Amino acid sequence: MNRITSLFGIKYPIIQGGMVWCSGWRLASAVSNAGGLGLLGAGSMHPETLQEHIRKCRAATSHPFGVNIPLMYPQIDEIMQMVVDEGVKIVFTSAGSPKKWTGWLKERGITVVHVVSSSRFAMKAEEAGVDAIVAEGFEAGGHNGREETTTMCLIPAVRTATTLPLIAAGGIATGAAILAARVLGAEGVQIGTRFALTAESSASEAFKEYCLRLEEGDTKLLLKKLSPVRLVRNEFRDTVEAVEAEGATEEELRILLGRGRAKRGIFEGDLEEGELEIGQASALLRGKAIESVAAVMMELTEEYKRALEKL
Repeated sequence: MNRITSLFGIKYPIIQGGMVWCSGWRLASAVSNAGGLGLLGAGSMHPETLQEHIRKCRAATSHPFGVNIPLMYPQIDEIMQMVVDEGVKIVFTSAGSPKKWTGWLKERGITVVHVVSSSRFAMKAEEAGVDAIVAEGFEAGGHNGREETTTMCLIPAVRTATTLPLIAAGGIATGAAILAARVLGAEGVQIGTRFALTAESSASEAFKEYCLRLEEGDTKLLLKKLSPVRLVRNEFRDTVEAVEAEGATEEELRILLGRGRAKRGIFEGDLEEGELEIGQASALLRGKAIESVAAVMMELTEEYKRALEKL
């Protein structure tokens, strides 16, 4: 037991990232049933869709689960009220300032965790009153920090800056990486890529299979003028790189991205014109089969024990 397992009431200090188009009720409930904390990814859900996933997740697990809510969500007021009305007890916030919503959620009995990419934002999150922090390094697949600080550097910096329970994220896909994060000062980990490529993930099979064939260097952090995201090599990414090299404005990039580009790539499996987001850790999984969450959790815990014994 540590502060992370105690805070959430879970067996292992392993949190599944609330990823767009991957983190539906099947994935979240499977992770929670396996002893971790599953998160629903509200970023790709309309309010009524999220409500449905919350109810299905609660029916599929008797263990704690939560919701990840990007604070730039267009219907944020409606989403927050619905999460409270549905009795969700854990909310992870990201992509915005936690100042406005943290107190409001905590007044309603909700545990609040905020995702940061720097020690400066970690201190602001602590000032806002969050219960824990996720420090996410440059290796991560989702929306990333412009500072490009790697997890190896970020975790000790954030650990020095705050006394809050600390969760490491970015590039963590093995038991050995979990051990390394804990040595650096994290008390738990948030894993995205490894869970995005499981059988229970709602991503398309084409996307999963493609990501399990990636090599080192096949992902790159782009779209920094909008909201930095790590993209897989394909025709859309080639176009983004070309227009960014020519100095494209924020508005030009927004037009190029359009609506539904991530859905097209991750959920529908358009491997050329879709926005394919995945972390650097995908290269470590090259050649693996699409496994169940239960199998992945077993591998992670066994790898962790072996790494600890080796030390």
